[in-house]
Amino acid sequence: IYGPRQFGTEDQGWVAHFLLSALSGRPITIYGDGKQVRDILHVSDAVAAYRGVLARIENLKGQAFNLGGGPRNAVSLRSLLSEIAIMTGRDIVLRQDIERTGDQPFFIADTRKIEAALGWRAHVPWREGISDLAGWLLRHRLQPHAEVARYVA
Repeated sequence: IYGPRQFGTEDQGWVAHFLLSALSGRPITIYGDGKQVRDILHVSDAVAAYRGVLARIENLKGQAFNLGGGPRNAVSLRSLLSEIAIMTGRDIVLRQDIERTGDQPFFIADTRKIEAALGWRAHVPWREGISDLAGWLLRHRLQPHAEVARYVA
């Protein structure tokens, strides 16, 4: 889950961490080849899912659901970094380190159960969500640079 109000660290909130680092000109470390795939979920989609479950809690209590961006929001680390570079107009300083034990090469949540139960699906495409987060970070965390501000919402 990523989105406005997230500042992120390397291990928790990595999408925001990548953006903050890119916007600040700090190096980004990836572990392994960067081809790892993750599905990413914008916070507004997560909130919509939580509200949907809460509205139907009597019918859904006791059940477990997978929540994530699903296949439509799956992206490799390298593809995400390339998009961030395009969006910000900045070259990303990339450091590559050895793969970490326990890091999954591929993870996409199977959201079919929650989609069927709620009629819910992730609506925010990952590129749009990244632009949203970048804009928020520039407005609230970083001093925008003219050349960067023109690329983001």
